[in-house]
Amino acid sequence: MKRILFILLCSTLWTVSAQALRLGAERTEAYLPLLQGKRVGLVVNQSSMVGRTHLIDTLQHLGINITALFSPEHGVRGKSEAGAKVASGTDVQSGLPVISLYGKNKKPTLGQIRKTDVVVFDLQDVGARFYTYISTMHYVMQTCAETNTPFIVLDRPNPNGFLVDGPVLDTTRFRTFVGMHPVPIAHGMTVGEYAQMLNGEQWLGNNLSCPLTIILMESYTHQTHYTLPIAPSPNLSSMEAIYLYPTLCLFEGTTLSLGRGTSEPFTQVGHPLLKQYKHTFTPHDIVGVSTNPPHKDKHCYGIDFSNTSTALGKDSLLHIEWIIDFYKAMPKGEKFFVPFFDKLAGSDMRSQIEAGLSADEIRQSWQNDLNHFKAIRKKYLLYPETNTYHE
Repeated sequence: MKRILFILLCSTLWTVSAQALRLGAERTEAYLPLLQGKRVGLVVNQSSMVGRTHLIDTLQHLGINITALFSPEHGVRGKSEAGAKVASGTDVQSGLPVISLYGKNKKPTLGQIRKTDVVVFDLQDVGARFYTYISTMHYVMQTCAETNTPFIVLDRPNPNGFLVDGPVLDTTRFRTFVGMHPVPIAHGMTVGEYAQMLNGEQWLGNNLSCPLTIILMESYTHQTHYTLPIAPSPNLSSMEAIYLYPTLCLFEGTTLSLGRGTSEPFTQVGHPLLKQYKHTFTPHDIVGVSTNPPHKDKHCYGIDFSNTSTALGKDSLLHIEWIIDFYKAMPKGEKFFVPFFDKLAGSDMRSQIEAGLSADEIRQSWQNDLNHFKAIRKKYLLYPETNTYHE
């Protein structure tokens, strides 16, 4: 009992210093009773911290019986590169078995979930449709629904929670692991809110509904300016990159470099042929972060976006004009788009750009669907939308 009180006290003191915002994972008093005496599966990575201690260590110290770690993209410890398959095996630090959900299977099997009595999800998301943690959550919730296994979300801030914009995914033509649901590129929801929406809109399929509990944050709003203490994935290593990500990730569907293989990925865009631009960078291999990045060892010319209002977290729109400008700047006859762009955009944006539509015209084409989504989103919000930032 003394050990439990000590850990709870440390967690409380740490969150007070974090200016009153208290994360779901830090509210151990709210979810420990749901885990005691049960076999617990965790969907976690390097961001799953309780104060300064990993959730795995926190729960083990509290005597919780963890039986499995389910790994998303990048791995349980966040050491795998984007797109790299994650292997199942054993977590060296805890000795617990790891079940990969980003390798041979994206969805846990019925047998894997049945070896648990409850599954806890604690991943730091960034609020973009193509960030795969919400797709992993979908598949885990789906199996939990099929086995009637309780699913608990320890909610965390969406650092782009103020941003709701972009084309709504056409699920008939473009549904993939980087876009599974009819939501815009920037959905403006926490993972807890998103989980509610998956249940409420019956997006798990076959009329399934997952036994869902959300451990809410305290003192969070959708305008809370939250600085992530740990990078949610290897190439989102700064808040500038996280704020730029909903727009700049679309360049992953082009022949341009986003700065992978540099010290500032996802804050700059360039190409060896765009010598009319003054900003330069040269991608190289970075072990564990970026292997064989686009235009490796080549001098790229482009734009540094790190000082824009978007990068400072003060812009509430996607910048389609940036893609259009680079498309027009590319020498004629040179390839710009690759097929992956359509999966990321989830819409006809590529053909619209190639047809010469302006950013305003493209934006107007998605407004009806976006307004419809906003009405759906509103039903599942758990936190207020205010204009007050907490610095």
